[in-house]
Amino acid sequence: MRSELQVRPMTVADAAAVAKIHVAAWQHAYRGLVSQRFLDSLSISERTAKLTRSLRQVGPVRTIVAESDGQVVGFATVGPARDEDSSTDDAELFAIYVDPARVRLGAGRALLSRAKEVAREMGCRRMILWVLKDNASARAFYKRCGMRQEATRGTSTIAGDDFVKMKYSARL
Repeated sequence: MRSELQVRPMTVADAAAVAKIHVAAWQHAYRGLVSQRFLDSLSISERTAKLTRSLRQVGPVRTIVAESDGQVVGFATVGPARDEDSSTDDAELFAIYVDPARVRLGAGRALLSRAKEVAREMGCRRMILWVLKDNASARAFYKRCGMRQEATRGTSTIAGDDFVKMKYSARL
């Protein structure tokens, strides 16, 4: 039986749990794609400090968490789109990660659904996101959730290596 998920705004008290999920999710999702040395170097304490600082800043970027049985199991961050070709009506999903032990239990779908609501609350009409081309499981997830792959591609540099990234979007 699945526990009921609650999706709510992230608080400073959630920073350590979110940082732990972020690191574990990167180490899980990008194993074999990104340098293992880089993945092994990811620091929960550094990520916690960065999250704590960013939560104390006032701005348009919002992070939400999925909670089950009192434990944070995933998070998503949404804000104004950063692309040169995006309009002021576009929001961007900057991050969405779920504890690898909790994947495929509904947290990702709940977070994406709430992130779209947050974007609508911000006055946006479209949500975009970028995903590494080689991250087949993430791309399949976005497709199942109604995100449409666009022709636009870009590159991201991670640990000194360049990766092709794909743009996805959905009308809100």
